[in-house]
Parts: sequence; structure tokens; C-alpha cells
Amino acid sequence: MNATTIFRTCPSTGLKVHSSAEKLIKAHAVAAVVFLAVGGLFGLLVALTRWPTIHLLPADWFYLVLTGHGLDVLLVWIIFFEMAVLYFASAVLLNCRLATPLAAWIGFWMMLIGAAMTNVAVLQGDSSVMFTSYVPMKAAPHFYLGLLLFAVGALIGCFVFFGTLVIAKEEKTYEGSIPLVTFGALTAAIIAVFTIASGAIILLPTFLWSVGLISNIDTLTYKTVWWAMGHSSQQINVSAHVAIWYLIAAMLLGARTISEKVSRMAFLMYILFLQLASAHHLLVEPGISSEWKIFNTSYAMYLAVLGSMVHGMTIPGSIENAQRQRGFNNGLFQWLRKAPWGNPAFAGMFISLILFGFLGGISGVVMGTEQLNLIMHNTLYVPGHFHGTVVAGTTLAFMAVTYLLVPLIFRREIMFKKLAQIQPYLFGLGVAGISVFMMGAGTLGVSRRHWDITFADAIMGFDYPATAYLMLAANGISAVLASLGGIIYVFVVVSSVFFGRKIGANEKVMDIPAPAAVSHYGSATKISIPGTAVLVAVFFISFVLYYFVNWKYLSDVWPLR
Repeated sequence: MNATTIFRTCPSTGLKVHSSAEKLIKAHAVAAVVFLAVGGLFGLLVALTRWPTIHLLPADWFYLVLTGHGLDVLLVWIIFFEMAVLYFASAVLLNCRLATPLAAWIGFWMMLIGAAMTNVAVLQGDSSVMFTSYVPMKAAPHFYLGLLLFAVGALIGCFVFFGTLVIAKEEKTYEGSIPLVTFGALTAAIIAVFTIASGAIILLPTFLWSVGLISNIDTLTYKTVWWAMGHSSQQINVSAHVAIWYLIAAMLLGARTISEKVSRMAFLMYILFLQLASAHHLLVEPGISSEWKIFNTSYAMYLAVLGSMVHGMTIPGSIENAQRQRGFNNGLFQWLRKAPWGNPAFAGMFISLILFGFLGGISGVVMGTEQLNLIMHNTLYVPGHFHGTVVAGTTLAFMAVTYLLVPLIFRREIMFKKLAQIQPYLFGLGVAGISVFMMGAGTLGVSRRHWDITFADAIMGFDYPATAYLMLAANGISAVLASLGGIIYVFVVVSSVFFGRKIGANEKVMDIPAPAAVSHYGSATKISIPGTAVLVAVFFISFVLYYFVNWKYLSDVWPLR
């Protein structure tokens, strides 16, 4: 097969697109959107059940739906999309062929079959063990087998990504170091190998236990190893969506990071320290030493947080610098006012950045502090936090980049552009509400997984503060808004992929101000970021105030000793 049939050159970016990589990106992205729709529906049902006035589902259905929601949106949707990101960041950005497409397709089908198998197990009603699937709760054997298949398929995808980087290096399809976006994807893939291997290590004996070949699983061992997967999987997400923030800023504005070396060091901190944040799920476990807890929730965690703070300055800083070089120099924030807010890719990216920092980031540090964790452990604060990270951060960033992938990879024009423009704002507003109101309810002590906070059928009653009921009502309204934003996203993307106008082979679909900012190594020049400095100062002040407010909350429980 000659080169013209293997590759096409994208007229908008100038990048060579390998046909096998393009097909795999399409397949993974489509599967991701399908599972997002399913998981999002489950999430809406959960929120409407937690809303005391509606209280939609009976107890058995609530836990079934909660299990499916966690599975599909925290693992399946995100990892499918991350595989698409890995193939794009390697084969496409490096202008090279994809390593072993056959292995990549085997990995895809293993992921798809495994995800479907686990969903079937959940819907059959014998596997309502929720996302954590803690033993001694036992799910059906095909629940665990499906997760194992999915994990191994994703692991294959990671190794195909690594192989593609080797091919690009050997065939010299790029100059110098790999682009920053590819470096971020490499970070995600490295963390993914650790994460997926941890999952396989604990799920394999759990599967054998479910079929009766192992008599028991030690609960503390299970939780410790499982959280090496359960929380670290969210660190794959962080690395991937930060890489996408850089990608969108570079594609739409020609933005280069303030310092490539500093940004890469921040990604390296993720590899070295970010997975350790899983410790905050284990801080009440008596079988784990205090020394281990203190180290993981203090010194090591601070270095991981530093990495995110670096990105939190370099990405808006790169955008400001690019905008000022384009002439938007008046005052502190003209660059921000004149940003392309009508472009759903940019709007989704910037809203994702803000929400992830202020909601997910600050709450993560608070919850990861050993002493403060005790007042919010296993309350609704926990899902409130990861709705600020995984949904407001990762999911919204993935939605944003889809508006670029559809015309560039699927070669289809985005349909219903007005709907696409409002979608990031609607989804962002809804998700921000979910995060804030769940964390508010958790601060008031509302249990994380209880089906009915009114305890209507309980022998012994218990009353939460009245504000808690308002929080869950507001959470339900926010979930409706977020679901509407999610429905619009799925509708626009599916309509565009299958019915959007076909883009010609040589038709340019967008103006890329500086293609080299996406695919080449290099830092910005003539740096001027006074507006970003003010935004960072606002973030730090908010961080400090909220952090010490929670120490005040902790002091309120001291008399209980």
C-alpha cells in the first residue's frame, strides 16, 4: 500500500493523519459518547432519588443505578475517550503511522466487550456493589471479568501508544523533543499502566473469589490495592485533560506555554506524586500506619498539588500572552473579554480550567489533609469533590475538544451551532451546582451513599439540618441542567458525525494561527501576563480562606471527644 492511501494531510493543521489511527480515534470516541449517554442517564436518576421531594427510585434500583453511573462515567466513557486522545497525540501530532493497528483493534474490542459485560451484570441486579465494589460484597463473576477485559484492552492501547512514539523517533517524523501535548498524553499513559495493572492485580483474585476458587479476600488489602486503581484512574484524567487544555489553546489561539521545561516538570510531578492522593480514601483505616497516612497526605501531596498549580498559571498565561501579541493589550482583562467565547471548544476548555481549579482542586487539598478528612470522610463531600474534578474538569474538557475532532478527524461540519455554543455554559453551570451543593451537604454530614436521608422507614429516626434538604434539592436542579447540557452535547455530536455536511479533502475548516504551537517544541516569547497574575492571586486567596474555614469546622467537633 503506497503512502497516499495510508496518510492524508489535514488542510487545516498541515498534519499527516494515518488512516488506521483515524479509524481507531473514531471508534473509541463513538464508544465513549455512547457510554457517556448511558452513565449520564444513570446519574440523573441518582440525583432525582437523592432529592427528598421527588425520591424517584426504590432502594434496590438506586444502588443498581448508582453502580452503573460510577462504572460508566468514571471509567468507561473517560478511558475510551483517553484512548482516542492517545492515538491523536501520538500518530497525528507526530505525523507518523500507528504501531500495530491490529493490536489496537483487539484492545478496542476487549474494552467494548468488557464494558458491555459489566453493564449487563449490573442491570441483571446481582451486582449492585457500587463503583468501589468493596468485598465482602460480592458481584456476579462476569462483573469482575468484564472489568478485567476492559482493563487489559486499555493496557494494550497504552502499549500501542508507546510503540507509536518509538516509531516516530526511529522514522524521525518530528524534530527535537515531542510536543507538549504528546508529553502530557505520555504522562497519562504512564500513570494508566500503573493504574490498570493495580486494578488487574486485585480484580483477578476477586473474580476467582466470586466463582468459589478462593475462599476469602482480605478487606484491607482489597481497599488498599483497589484505590491504587480507583483514584489513580482519575490522575490519568487530570493528565489527559490538562494536555487537552494546552491543545485547544494552541490550536485556536496559537498559544505557547510560558516555559516548556516548567510545564513538563509539572507533568513529571504527576507521575511521581499524584497517585498518592488515593491515600485520602484510607485515612480512617486502623490497619494502616499513621506514618504512611501523614507522608501521603502532606509532603508528597503538596508536590502533586504544585504540578496542578503550575498548569493553572501556565495555561491561562499562555492564552493571555497570545492574545496580547494579537493586540488585545488594554487593561488587565481585555485579552480575556476578547477571547473566542462563542467557540464551544474554547468556552468548554476555559470553564473546565476554572471549575477544576476552584472546585475540584481546592476541595481535593482539603479532603486530602489527614485531620480535615475526618469531618467529611464518606459524606456527600466526596462525590461533590470528584464531580468538580472528573466532570467539571475532565468531562467538560473532553466535550470541548470533540468540537475540534469532529471536523478534523470525522471530516464533518458541526451541526446546530447555536446549541453547540450554549452547551458548555449549560453543562458547566449544572456541574458546578452539583459539586457545590453536594460538598455543602457533605459539610453538614449527609451520608455519601444512603438512599434516603429522611430515614422514613428507619426504626430510629435522624434529622439532618434543614439546609441539607435544600442542598439536595438544589443538587437535583443542577443535575437536570447538567443532563440537559449532556443531552445537547450527545445530540450535536451524533448528528454531526452521521448527518453533518461532509468536508472536502482539501477544504480548510478552521484557521490555526500557529500550527507549530501544537506540534513542535518551544516556549512563548515576550511574555506579559499581568491578568493571569491577578487571577492566580484570587485563586490563592480563595484557597487559603476555604482551607482555614474547614479547620474552624474541625474545631467545632473537638468537644465530642
